Amino acid sequence: MYKQILIPTDGSELSLAAIEQGLAFASEIGAAVTFFTVTTPIRVYGVTGEQLAGGYEEYTKAAREEGTRRLAVAEERAKALGVPCQTRMAASEHPYQAIIDAANDAGCDLIAMASHGRRGISGLVLGSETLKVLTHSIIPVLVYRQPKGR
Repeated sequence: MYKQILIPTDGSELSLAAIEQGLAFASEIGAAVTFFTVTTPIRVYGVTGEQLAGGYEEYTKAAREEGTRRLAVAEERAKALGVPCQTRMAASEHPYQAIIDAANDAGCDLIAMASHGRRGISGLVLGSETLKVLTHSIIPVLVYRQPKGR
């Protein structure tokens, strides 16, 4: 069975629910987890030098602090349930690839993540990091979807 599960989080309510479900599963099967979050670099298209001055460093610092906070919340939940865990963070313009890379680097044999379940045009236009992970990962992916009515 699975021994090391990667659980990515973006800090959303749905990813927090996926953390809870992933931890419950890990606890039941005796697996350890690696929590992972991705920060995306600031986009500077159409920004003047004056507007960017200090902005890049401030954005990067704030993004790291938010990522650290997300991982601390997840780690606290794992400790409360007695599930061994580690945390990782990376900056990437392609979160799906960073998730796959993190799973490989951590020796994970399962990725457990949330899906926002967008349908129709918004799903096509916005894309889905979960769909991209499903498409490109050779590691099995367990997808958590929020039940209707919640």
